Amino acid sequence: MADNGSILVVDDEPIVIKSCEKILKAEGYNIGIATNGQDAINILQDKDYDLVITDLKMPEVDGIDLIKWIRSSKPQTGIIVITGYPSQETIKDALDLGIVDYLPKPFTPAILIDVASKAITWIKTRAYPGKPPEEDIASKTNDLEKIISENRARPGSLIPVLQQAQGLIGYLPPSVQRHIAKGLNIPVSEVHSVVSFYSFFTMKPKGKHNIRVCLGTACYVKRAEEILEKFKETLGIDVGEVTGDKKFSMESVRCLGACGLAPVVVVDNEIYASVDPVKTPDIIKKYNGDSRPD
Repeated sequence: MADNGSILVVDDEPIVIKSCEKILKAEGYNIGIATNGQDAINILQDKDYDLVITDLKMPEVDGIDLIKWIRSSKPQTGIIVITGYPSQETIKDALDLGIVDYLPKPFTPAILIDVASKAITWIKTRAYPGKPPEEDIASKTNDLEKIISENRARPGSLIPVLQQAQGLIGYLPPSVQRHIAKGLNIPVSEVHSVVSFYSFFTMKPKGKHNIRVCLGTACYVKRAEEILEKFKETLGIDVGEVTGDKKFSMESVRCLGACGLAPVVVVDNEIYASVDPVKTPDIIKKYNGDSRPD
């Protein structure tokens, strides 16, 4: 199996360690494990990893101290925080430490794979090519600068800037994230974390009709993965891609806030509840003529 990158998983719960190791190894990642922060530091002193996935609450050296050590000693290493006690304050603290992404427990295998894949891709491409293949950003630099300038002095300016930038360009590729980070004088990792945390934002171009498949726990146990695979088969694209005619794009999200309707799919702003994987092609058919579904 191909080596898709190296990941060190740090957690004091054996079941979390074993689950992450099994899931990520099957995806072609080279996996290391550690049961606490000090163990992780000892491992990282001898070997480099592309990504560290770490719990926050651990004995001896906790996740916060581990992240601080990584930031000073291995700044090229990406970090994903996993914790069973998510809160807005926890998210803010984690973002301030320069993590790449945030993953609350419990998480499904599909979400773990999705978050790890996006993080590895970001880490390996953060040289940031100047021009994304789908859009000439240079032609909109002045407008982007205006958005940043008008919001720079506002408290909590990042999300409004990201919303307006996505409205201007259509998506938020790495080069745009870097530009915004520089303009607001904040770490690029903080910008990326916000973009990846909120399902409204996208790092990929979107088609005329954008399909979002929820992979949260409630949807996952009701065959969300089968729904996603059926969409891939029907459209001939993977998550984050756009069909050749630019009519459909597809993305996976961690939660759509509609667990009682699971499994849930959203096309543009239309919600489809209790979706049967076998009938997913019927959803696509409703948009092939560009007529809105009944």
